[in-house]
This record gives sequence, C-alpha cells and structure tokens, in this order.
Amino acid sequence: MRYTLSCVLIFITCFCEASPIIYVNQVAFDSQGAKMAVIRNDTKLPGATNFLLIDEAGKTVFTGVLKGPLRIEQWAKGAFFYQADFSVVAKAGKYKVSVKINGKQSLSDEFSISDNALAITTLPSIIGYYNNQRANTPTELAADKQLLLYGSDKTVDIHGGWCDASGDVSKYFSHLAYANYMSPQQIPLVTWSMINAVQSIPATLNKLNMYDKTVDEAIYGADYMMRALSKDDYFYMIVFSYFNKDPKARRVVGLRANSVTTNEYQCAFREGGGMAIAALARISQLKKDGDFKSAEYLDAAKRAFAHLLIHNTEYDDDGKENIIDDYCALMAATELWIATDSSFYQNEARKRAHNIENRMSTEGYFYANDNGRPYWHASDAGMPVVALSRYLSKEKNGANRAVALNTIKKALDYNLRVTAEVSNPFGYARQTFRLKDKVQDGFFIPHENETGWWWQGENARLGSLATAAIVGGRLVYPEKGGWRVKKELVAYASNQLSWILGCNPYSICFMYQFGKNNVPYMSSNFGHGSGKGGISNGITGGKDNADGSGIDYKTEDNGNEWRWTEQWLPHAAWFLQAITAISEEK
Repeated sequence: MRYTLSCVLIFITCFCEASPIIYVNQVAFDSQGAKMAVIRNDTKLPGATNFLLIDEAGKTVFTGVLKGPLRIEQWAKGAFFYQADFSVVAKAGKYKVSVKINGKQSLSDEFSISDNALAITTLPSIIGYYNNQRANTPTELAADKQLLLYGSDKTVDIHGGWCDASGDVSKYFSHLAYANYMSPQQIPLVTWSMINAVQSIPATLNKLNMYDKTVDEAIYGADYMMRALSKDDYFYMIVFSYFNKDPKARRVVGLRANSVTTNEYQCAFREGGGMAIAALARISQLKKDGDFKSAEYLDAAKRAFAHLLIHNTEYDDDGKENIIDDYCALMAATELWIATDSSFYQNEARKRAHNIENRMSTEGYFYANDNGRPYWHASDAGMPVVALSRYLSKEKNGANRAVALNTIKKALDYNLRVTAEVSNPFGYARQTFRLKDKVQDGFFIPHENETGWWWQGENARLGSLATAAIVGGRLVYPEKGGWRVKKELVAYASNQLSWILGCNPYSICFMYQFGKNNVPYMSSNFGHGSGKGGISNGITGGKDNADGSGIDYKTEDNGNEWRWTEQWLPHAAWFLQAITAISEEK
C-alpha cells in the first residue's frame, strides 16, 4: 500500500486547522435536489450570520442565513457547527460557499450544480471502475479455470467476476456468513444494480453512451454467477486468494474470522444466493446473451431457487433464517415472479414480504431475528425497503400492498426520526443496535459485534439508505417535482451522498479521483488496486470504542487502514442504485 504525504496532511489539517472550516459535497448537486454545506467554527457565531453562494465569475447568486449552532461533542469537542442550505438554487454552474467571520472571508471547495448531476458526473466512472475490477488478467483466468474446492482434489471453473476490493483480489458472493447477521451482498448485488440501471434509466445511459457498456458489464457479472452455480444447484460463495501472490493458492471456500477457511462454501439466500437468483432472473428479461443464453440465466435462477427452498437452513450457519434471508429471498422470488408471472413465485414473494413486515418493531426499526435483535447492517441497511419496493412493482393485491406500504412508511419515518433526534449537523444516518443486552442508537455500527473483529466505514450503508429513501418514499410520500418525494426524504438522501462526496468532518471525497481530497492509492496483486469511480469504506466510530461512538478516519494503522481507505464493491453498487433512483425516468 502506498500513501502520499499530502494525503496524510489533509487528514491532519482538515479536522484540526483554525476555524472556520466549510465542508461541502466536492463533486456535484442535482438542480432538483437538496443542497447543504456545513460550517464549523470554534466559537459561537452572532445570531443571523449570513452565508453566500458565489458563482465562477465571483458573483453572489444567493444569500442565506446559517442554521445553528449545532454541537456534536463526541466528534469535535467545543466546536460549533452551522448548516448553510441553498436548496432553492437550481441554475447550472460552478459555485463556492462563502462565509465572513470576524472580517475574514472563507471559501468552500468548488462544486457544480446541474440537472441530473450525480448520474451524469459519476456513472461512467462507476461502470469503468467495475470494468477495471474484472479478474481477467491471464494469471487469474488460468488459475480460476481450475480452482480447487477446499478440502478436496476436485476442481471447478469459476473464472471471471470482479475483485472484491482495492486490496483484495478474492471474489465473493458474500462473506461474514459465520456471524449470521452481517452478511453483505457483493458480486450479485453489483450485477443486479447494473441491470436495475439499464431498465430504469435507459435514456440517461444512452445520453452518456453507457447503455451498451452497462449491459455488457452486467452480463459479465451474470456469466460469473452461472459458472459459480454448482451441478447440485447451489452457488459457490467465495474464491479466496489468501492474500497470496501465488495464483495457485486460490481456493473455493467458506470463510470465518481471521481468514480461517472451510468447505462451507454453499450460499444460503442470505449469503449471496438470493441476490444471485434475483440478478439472473432479472437479466434474462434483457433478452441478451453472454457466454450463456438468456434463457439459461432464467433456468439457472429457477433451479437455484428450488434448491434453496429445500436446503437453505442447512447452509445458514446457525440453521435459522433471519431478516437477511427474507429480503434476499424476496428479491429472488420477486424477480422470478416478474420474469415468469407464475403464481408459485407470487406466493413465495408474498410469504417473504409478510416475514419482513412481521419483523417491524413498534419503534420503526426491523428485528433481525425472533429474539428482538435490532436489524442493523454496515452495507445493506436500506435493503428491506428496497426489496419491498421492488416487490410492490409487481404486487397488485390491495391488502398485500397496504401492509407492505405501511411497513415502508414506518421504516422511513424511523430513519428520519432517529437521525434527527440528536444534534446532527451533517445529517448522518443513525441506527439502532443492541450491545451487551442494551438497545441503543448511534451514528456508526458497534465495533463489538457477532463477527468478533469486523467493522469498517459504512459508505455502502449510506448509499443503501439514500436509495431506500427515494424508491420507498415515492411509494408512501410522493410529491410532484424534484425527486418526486417529500423534502425531508430528499434532504436525508442528499446528505448521505454528500457525506460520501466530501461533506464530512474530514473533508474527504471517498469516490476516487473525484473532488479535491481523496484517500491514498491502494495496490493489490495481479496489477489491481484503487480505481477511478470506486468508493472507499469511509469514516467509522472511534477505533477503540466498542459501541462505535466517537469518530475516526486513518490512512495508516499498522495494516488496519483498510477499515477506512479500501475500496469495496458494495459501496459503488449502492451509490449506483441511489443515483439510478434519483434519475429514474417517469
């Protein structure tokens, strides 16, 4: 891994330099969306302090009053934060926010405002990032065509797919399966997200000359999943590199803590199987062939679904289904229902939707299991709402729709409430979790959790919640104009994406080669590493805090800096879903 001195200095100075400091999305705001900067000052400002929005020519185009002060002592002791809302400004252009304090003018980093800005500015690079993450070097292709199954002398051909992260060339349907409640969706989520974009925003993709490229990349992902489908109709979960430069070290494995590998490599619904089925069923509707025929994608999805209906709890590490099985199986059943119009998949989708609905707490968060564990997730927190919303695109029964819509409404109301009930200048999405039998709310996931070791920045979680706010909000809080959802949800979604793009306490734009300040470059085996358009893990709670309180971002930490700086497939996938939702064509 390589670090530049400038990047380290950025980290040191952004959070420590003399006030005021202006934090802002360093990339772009959509003309129709919410727009906010945050100002930090070490002393309380006089009442009715103004801020200015200045265009490229130096002309003031808007004057507003700062909202605040807001305090967040566990992040910045003694500091005062103020919000500068300029959502009413819609004219395309390049701008900076200006504040004058004690006679001194301070300017933000430059950003742009334009129609559909986030998609137009970032989408080509996101698809390009995945293209560059392909595990298609001659070395990888040769090794992955003859992969040993862990604990066996049997080999399988699972070439293709995307390298998981800028520091890890392994390939995952999911991981953390042994922890039961934290499994993220990885390669299958990426594939589904691309197909979703192709079907939801074809005009935008064509305008960017990205339609065919996005289809090609999605088919590449589908072809990998087809090879990963065993002859027994379960998916192989992980191709693990052991972080070894020798390609012959690669194995098909199940994975536990500290890179301990097993032969438990069969995917349950929650371990990538459900989303793989969903992606294959959905891509079959494009009627385009890759290395496999379009009809083969659908047939594979049917066979894998039938297999998991029988064997799913055998593959779940604790032998019990939980909410992750439910929302992944709901996505699978819904896409098969859409693709086939079969009452069989209709019934399976309704069953899973009801399971999710029955997991709703009186407070508005979901229960992960039958024992009151709150559902929280470092990357897929918005998935229950997204899955229910996708289900409702097919469900026409009034009674079933009413229950699902009420569940979505409760979840979104909770997200807004828990985020707003404390001083929160950046509008960072908060969450509910249980630690040592105490249910509590916090900004970041608890570092003490079922994995025993895993926690990292949560940029995928933010993208998933932004997506949920838009797609779910259009169903339960629709409005005309703008993003076609009520303004509180627009602001909530915008704040999460702006945090990723630089409006955070470290002024780091986590989308690589965008904005002013980026994370350091990270290299990996076989020539892979950080790529333009990839998104790094991001900011966490304080390193030594079991409950995730405090705040941390490190570029060096004795080999553990990956928690903050490493790019990871789900981050860009959820960002892609969020900008697709924002840009969705009527």
